[in-house]
Amino acid sequence: MTKEKPPLLLKVTETAELMAFLIAQLPHKNRNNIKTLLRDRHIVVEGRVQTQYNYSLQPNQRVEIHWTKGAKETSYKGLTILFEDAHLIVIEKQEGLLSIAANNHETQTAYNTLSAHVKKKHPANKIFIVHRLDRETSGVMVFAKSERVKNLLQESWEPTTKERIYIAVTENPFKEPKGTVTSYLHESKALIVYSSQNPQQGQIAITHYEVLKQNADFSLLKVELETGRKNQIRVHMQDLGHSIVGDKKYGAVTNPIGRLGLHAWVLAFVHPITNEKLRFETTIPKKFLELFS
Repeated sequence: MTKEKPPLLLKVTETAELMAFLIAQLPHKNRNNIKTLLRDRHIVVEGRVQTQYNYSLQPNQRVEIHWTKGAKETSYKGLTILFEDAHLIVIEKQEGLLSIAANNHETQTAYNTLSAHVKKKHPANKIFIVHRLDRETSGVMVFAKSERVKNLLQESWEPTTKERIYIAVTENPFKEPKGTVTSYLHESKALIVYSSQNPQQGQIAITHYEVLKQNADFSLLKVELETGRKNQIRVHMQDLGHSIVGDKKYGAVTNPIGRLGLHAWVLAFVHPITNEKLRFETTIPKKFLELFS
């Protein structure tokens, strides 16, 4: 039996895309070699397999190059499990999938799928929703495997969440390349969220945005949340006169990609049990990028 070659350990010293970092660190490998390593799940960043060539590395992160092919991620209809341990499950949800059923109607949801997933190991296992994404929003979501972990996450969500970044496609080009929207949000009985400058009319909501690309009709934004209110980005983009494409509820008049133009791109938070910093970055949907190519 041959002994497995130990992984090559690399330390990140400055912010860089994963592909550029690997090209610099592995001069004997060409770009296609490195793409194959990524595709076949040989590259591990901070303990998690990473397949995205444009993943953003941060200083002091640890990159490992394993010489045997990594195990595949578990995928179900509408979602992919990105990370799982004894306490948490982190998924990438596709647009069109409900986070949890409304009014107890039986339908396919992320919650139902993950509940069935954990019961495969033991029928008594349960799943608990930590936060939600709108049905037509895709991206990173976190679920807990116990009520205790769910409560720990929810109680410390604001201070322990290090990054909460979305990608949004909005109507019309921006005059300013970046900015911040602050208002007070409240929800009506008709389940529509309204924005006000009156502190007596809702909870404070703060949204930072930066234009990544734009053309005569649309803008691609990086949106960072300082607070996490229901429909916050959708309402704040409407406030700016740049409704998210496909968002008829909040003022959009176009739908060029056949879906809501909102994706939960990056989520970084502190694990409530291990205190490890977890960071997940997903791929920007192709439909978003194709509008600007």
